[in-house]
Amino acid sequence: MRRNYLLGTLIVSLGLGIGLTLTTVPAHAMATFDQSSAALAAPVAQRPLDDQQVHFVPVPSHYAQAANPHGINTIASNRGAAVKFTTKYLLPTPGYRHEAWGDPQSMTVVGRYLYILYCPTAWHNRGRIVRYDMEKLSSLGATPQQLQRVYTTAANHSAKERQLRTAIKVGPVFVTGHGQSLAFDWKTHQLYMWCDRESAPRIPINQYGYLQQVSAATLSPVHRIRFRLRAGDFSVPGGHVLAFDHQGRAYFWSRPDAGGAYIYQGKIRRNHVDFRLTSQELTHAPGTCVQSMAFNPQNDRLYLVADESIASLPVAKLAGRGHLTSHDVTWTHFASKREFEGLSFGQDGRAYLLSNHQPEVLVGNTLSW
Repeated sequence: MRRNYLLGTLIVSLGLGIGLTLTTVPAHAMATFDQSSAALAAPVAQRPLDDQQVHFVPVPSHYAQAANPHGINTIASNRGAAVKFTTKYLLPTPGYRHEAWGDPQSMTVVGRYLYILYCPTAWHNRGRIVRYDMEKLSSLGATPQQLQRVYTTAANHSAKERQLRTAIKVGPVFVTGHGQSLAFDWKTHQLYMWCDRESAPRIPINQYGYLQQVSAATLSPVHRIRFRLRAGDFSVPGGHVLAFDHQGRAYFWSRPDAGGAYIYQGKIRRNHVDFRLTSQELTHAPGTCVQSMAFNPQNDRLYLVADESIASLPVAKLAGRGHLTSHDVTWTHFASKREFEGLSFGQDGRAYLLSNHQPEVLVGNTLSW
């Protein structure tokens, strides 16, 4: 059965390429499609994978603030695969029209554009996407400090700051849920996210999953599918994070108990969603909070992100009954006590990390991580 809910006339983005060349045409009002069939395949018997090199990192009792709230910070690994992140952008505080943009929830990099999803706590499951044109910011010689203060009252009197605002597109407010899942489909060149509404952090309002396709032109949803991730007695309320590989397969991960990690693989079509729980359970999840998931197009690996702790594995070995070995899984630990809100990779494999307290985007120093 399918029911349509008219939510207002929007513009559909049809051509989101790596260079983000956009083609837009008028569209009918956004519809929500109810998927009557189950969206989750019956799970097969799980086989534990002893990824002993991954260490579970509990969430800190208090997150650390950035050491240099108005300057350059570094977040460097101290165990596992080596990588160092350095501030690329100090994100605007306050935000557009003095909104509270101190708590960005997810991020994705597509070509020249950086998309960040803001979901202020006081907005209760609502938020907006903001697009930063990295090429334009670079051509304007924007410093991290200038970007941070671009919406301050003082910036109204600065020609340079007003010019920097032209590199930022602020999308409309819409229902986002928690908002940690903005992701780019490397095959279809579309943006997607879960709408995982919560009554409290990590407490879903209901057992339905909602996947939203987002227009890169309007920065708002243009299509939504409602479904149940249920197979017999096994059910999942929906994903919290999201990533896509080159084949257009979708992924999310969850932490079903105190230590392990489940990885789900699926396919999102126009009006139908299918997911399966992959056959190998990671014995050791990277940490308490499921913060992000990312795909690196250069090494074809998935990254499972918790605070200060990131595990990665090759997507090819998730096929069928799974062929992962312990040696396939790598792990990196950081000692910053910062909150890791998002991880994304550019087409060249460059890693970008989104952190809160003060909000900033940091860039990695290696392409082989």
